[in-house]
Amino acid sequence: MTTLSFAKGQGTGNDFVLFTDSEGERPLTPEQIRFLCDRRFGVGANGVIRAVRSRAIPEGAAILDVEPEAEWFMDYWNADGTPAEMCGNGIRVYAHYLIAEGLVAPERRDTLPIGTRAGVKDVLAGVSGYTVDLGRWRLAEERLVSAHGLEVARPGLGLDLGNPHVVTALAHVGELEGLDLTRAPSLDPAPAGGANVEFVVPEDPLVQDGIACIRMRVHERGVGETLSCGTGTAAAALAFRYWGGEGMPNHWRVDVPGGRLAVRMFATEEGEHVSLSGPAELVYRGEIELP
Repeated sequence: MTTLSFAKGQGTGNDFVLFTDSEGERPLTPEQIRFLCDRRFGVGANGVIRAVRSRAIPEGAAILDVEPEAEWFMDYWNADGTPAEMCGNGIRVYAHYLIAEGLVAPERRDTLPIGTRAGVKDVLAGVSGYTVDLGRWRLAEERLVSAHGLEVARPGLGLDLGNPHVVTALAHVGELEGLDLTRAPSLDPAPAGGANVEFVVPEDPLVQDGIACIRMRVHERGVGETLSCGTGTAAAALAFRYWGGEGMPNHWRVDVPGGRLAVRMFATEEGEHVSLSGPAELVYRGEIELP
């Protein structure tokens, strides 16, 4: 048996098991990841994040050719033991973990570049949380979304934020609250690698003091319904802005069951980026025997 020292972290209710393996010597098996994420027999989490130096993992070594300052790689795995490209809440918690562990020591206004399977993401520590530049985004294929609790399938807008999302708008809060997301929604056509599915309703009024406000629930591939999804909140805001057309704001507030997140769209030389801001904290530390 192997003893794993870990930390438990969360960002708006999206929770993670984090551990340090600087030189990439202790990768976990999918079975061990599923054990750690099990809420009855393990620690309990939506995913596992291994803190590993970029040079020590093939995906990270490739990133260093593009961004030599991305010393650390976020090796993120879903609760079902499958790898994921990115996690918007997870990367904020990961940045907080790196700082708390003394693995990095950024100045207050310095950005921290972190390698992910979706490329390098820059994270900025602030007074009330962390902001991550999720980078460029793009529209993807539209799909029909069926879910338990909805009488008929609804159109869903596909978006790619480094990981795949399908966003569908609902008519009112009652529909949102009436969804049964203990069972996975179905998508038509079904994407080969699956997708996160977001269900969204606007607040009334939608725009308040120049900020657009929406509510969201999400079913994450490889996990199930979660209290929050960082890239999913960005996808939801982007979808609503796309549907609303010209005149829609670039600042958004997204309420999820686990709290509140802020999304901002902004221009860069390479095209429009989207950022995500919100809290991150470490809840406790411990040790556990791995099977």
